[in-house]
Order: sequence, then structure tokens, then C-alpha cells
Amino acid sequence: MDSFYKKLSQKIKAIRENLGFSQEALAKKLGINRVAVSQIENGERKISAEEIAKLSKVFQIPTDILLDLSKDIEVVLEKAQEKKSHEKTGIRISVPQKNLDKFKEVLLYVLGKVGSKPNVGESVLYKLLYFIDFNYYEKYEEQLIGATYIKNHYGPTPTEFVKIVEAMEGKDLKKVQDSYFQYPQTKYLPLRKPDLTKINAQEQKVIDDVINSFLSDMNATQISEYSHNDVPWQTTEDGEVIDYESAFYRTPPYSVRDYSDEDIQ
Repeated sequence: MDSFYKKLSQKIKAIRENLGFSQEALAKKLGINRVAVSQIENGERKISAEEIAKLSKVFQIPTDILLDLSKDIEVVLEKAQEKKSHEKTGIRISVPQKNLDKFKEVLLYVLGKVGSKPNVGESVLYKLLYFIDFNYYEKYEEQLIGATYIKNHYGPTPTEFVKIVEAMEGKDLKKVQDSYFQYPQTKYLPLRKPDLTKINAQEQKVIDDVINSFLSDMNATQISEYSHNDVPWQTTEDGEVIDYESAFYRTPPYSVRDYSDEDIQ
């Protein structure tokens, strides 16, 4: 296989991992099997024009940028007073320091409450964070964590999660490869308590309501299926970012805001 396809296969793998997709999840979106995805990423199989078009949609990257091997796609965690780089060109999902700090402390808070439960692996964490973010936005019209969630087969996925966890490993939390009813499971255990000065009482109430609800007792399949009936997920195209504004169109039992009094003028 020529060098172009080999470099393209490496780029596809890097983007998939950057966005937190498993090979199996990407395979389902492309309509091929996981082995084919593995072969593409290893440079053992050429990718068709149709598959390039599908990848472009799944990754939310224009086809010309996907095929331009001089451009990188990366998730960037901004540091305080960080200077912007003018060397690299590409597409970035930029996470401001304020959001990064909040994400870390909320994640540690959730892990401290339910992280040790046998059913709570990475997939369940994704959905708990989604419901925390969208419940808060529906109630107060403000963002709590403000993560970017994309729609995939397994439900809403916070795009920034993988990079943020990588930055936290060994210092704030540890990653554990486990199994749950013979299925592989990735768990995260906190190494310190959350800084509650970064989470106000209103935010903590919404977080507690989610993690104390039936949601934290669901396994990955159950909570994924439950998230599929929420309006924000239903009204988003596969692979696209879920719009926070769609939370205002939720139906029971997902809606957490009482609109009755607001309708009375």
C-alpha cells in the first residue's frame, strides 16, 4: 500500500482515538465490521471514497481537511495564559481553562459518589455527565461543565473526556481495566477529593439529583438506551454535536424544569 494511504490510515486512527470512539463504534457508523476498521487503521486495506465521505460526517471534518495529511485534528486543553501556536494548522476542539477545571472537579465528585459501583464504567460516566450538563442547562439556561457531546450509537459522548482524563491520570485519578458480567469495562477511581469551591450549591444539587437517581444504577446498555429517548439525542444527526438548546423541548420523564408557571402571564 502506498505512503498516502498508510499516512491516511494513521490519521484516521489518531482522530478516532482523539474523539473517544472505539473501533466497533466507528465500524457501525461506516456500515462495516470492526476487523475492516482495524485493517484500515493498520494500512492493510484501502478506504473507499464512500467511506471517506462517511468518515467526514462522523468526525465532523471537511473531506479536504481529512485527506490533507499536513493538517492535524486535535483536542486541546488550554492552559492559563497559554500562547496560541501559529505553527500548526488544523481543526481544534478547544477547552478553556475554566471549563477544564470544572470538568475535573465534577468528574472527581461523581467518581467519589458512584465510581466504585460495579456498573459504573466509562460508558455510564459519559451518560451521567450528559444528564448533569443538559439537566442544568434546561433548569438554569447556563452551562455547568459545558462539555461538547456528540451523538453516536452508544448515546451522547463528551468529546473532551479522553484528553482530560489523560491529563488527570496518576495525579487526580487512576484508570482501571476491569470486566462487568464478562464484558470489558474501563473504570476510573479518584485519587483525591474534589475541590468543592469550584462547584456551587446550585450545581451540586443538580449533580446529586442525577447520581442519586436510577441512572447511576443502570448498566452501559440500559443507560445508553435510555439516553436514546431524550429529545436532544433524537433531534441530532449521527456524529454531530448535540445542541444544548434542544433541552428545552424535552418530554417527560426527561424534563427537569417546571414550565407551567412560566406559561402563565
